[in-house]
Amino acid sequence: MEEEALFNYVSQHSEEYIHRLREAVALDSVSSDPNKRSRCLDMANYICKWIEKLGGKPIVKHIGTQTFPDGQVLDYPPILFGDFTMDTKEKPVLLAYCHYDVQPADIQDGWKFDPFQLVEEQGKLYGRGATDDKGPLLGWLWAIEAYKQLGIPLPVNLLLCFEGMEESGSTGLDRVIEEESKVGGLLSNVKYVCITDNYWLTEHRPCLTYGLRGIVYFQVHIEGPKMDLHSGLFGGLVNEPMNDLIHLFSSLTDIHGNILIPQVMDSVAPVTKEEELLYEKILFDPQLLKQEAGQVSHLRESNKVKLLMNRWRFPSLSFHGIQGAFSGPGEKTVIPGKVTGKFSIRLVPHQQPEEIARHVENYLRQQMNKIQSGNVLQVEWRGASPWLADYHNSNFQAARSAFQKVYQVDPDLTREGGSIPITNTFQEYLGGEICLMPLGSPDDGAHSQNEKMNKLNYIQGIKVIIAYMNELVNC
Repeated sequence: MEEEALFNYVSQHSEEYIHRLREAVALDSVSSDPNKRSRCLDMANYICKWIEKLGGKPIVKHIGTQTFPDGQVLDYPPILFGDFTMDTKEKPVLLAYCHYDVQPADIQDGWKFDPFQLVEEQGKLYGRGATDDKGPLLGWLWAIEAYKQLGIPLPVNLLLCFEGMEESGSTGLDRVIEEESKVGGLLSNVKYVCITDNYWLTEHRPCLTYGLRGIVYFQVHIEGPKMDLHSGLFGGLVNEPMNDLIHLFSSLTDIHGNILIPQVMDSVAPVTKEEELLYEKILFDPQLLKQEAGQVSHLRESNKVKLLMNRWRFPSLSFHGIQGAFSGPGEKTVIPGKVTGKFSIRLVPHQQPEEIARHVENYLRQQMNKIQSGNVLQVEWRGASPWLADYHNSNFQAARSAFQKVYQVDPDLTREGGSIPITNTFQEYLGGEICLMPLGSPDDGAHSQNEKMNKLNYIQGIKVIIAYMNELVNC
């Protein structure tokens, strides 16, 4: 059987795959650091050489230059496509998305090892980018290699899309996707999209992700005195911007974090009975979430279903900081002349950023008018829409069957509390069916110290990709 032969090939070459991941991790492609920009280009070249070696056509999309605060002008990391399409009429076109840039990391941050030297310890592969997202990215290449080495044609027309600015806002990607989705463009015939840039809910059972929360991020500026003032001379005499901000913030939620802003909750889709049953089946221990949160004294819910719904399918409001206020050690009795408060609301279907931002700004202005402090309010926001897929479609069924084959277990169907804006871009311009197929474990520590990918997840993930492509043909 061809698939069994492919799986065996992957198992036999596992050490080689680890060596290649070590090579990729050593290319410290930190997109936010101008001193590492050349390493992003090195990583792009590494990928292109492999695409060409595997018989694909590397396509490099340059997206211009970036000016850094110190005046340096450097090329953005390019968007890469790997074209492994043959006959788009006979086989469906699958687009696989990953990113090759990584978060900053330094051993002084608390790493056990040099973050850019892959270390294998007790079945775990430690290194920056190991799970986010170089391990999953390389998995697509090694799946292709297995087919090539065994002389088995790819079951789908495969397009790879790898970007190098995901950790810094995905600059330029929307424009490239829009252009290439037009008639005659590289992506014009895409039927399926697979994103492998997220993680299982528990380490004991794989999952498929069919929903993402959106976000609206607010910056609330309040300006009063033209300069900072001495509180001994002016305290009690002026309306202080910080007081206004604290009052506004305290009116947004109750003590338990429930959103109090009128109309914000009106467009939240009602929970269906099918949803409730789906959540009840999910393998999840609330105590694990408590551990992830650093042993907080109390979770807001103890019931598994309610807890997961609060994480995935209901909006939440979180405060992130105050800019302009004194935050250093020691004492400083100053009245800030201008402060900026930062908070965000995670959105769910059918909420949209523009609608929610309008309700929030109207409410803030109403509250500010009640204060009558004379200070000036300005509200800025940016946002991304939530995403929800039909997990009954053929893309999800193929991914579901793939996990069943490799792990002998039915994956959980989950949502994510965070946002992956590129998902909506693909949905808008490509349509078709989009599936998030996580390969990493929830304890991988993406963006954190000692990021790792389990050796099992890395190697088995290659097999999942193989099985997934095979199953797409049968759906």
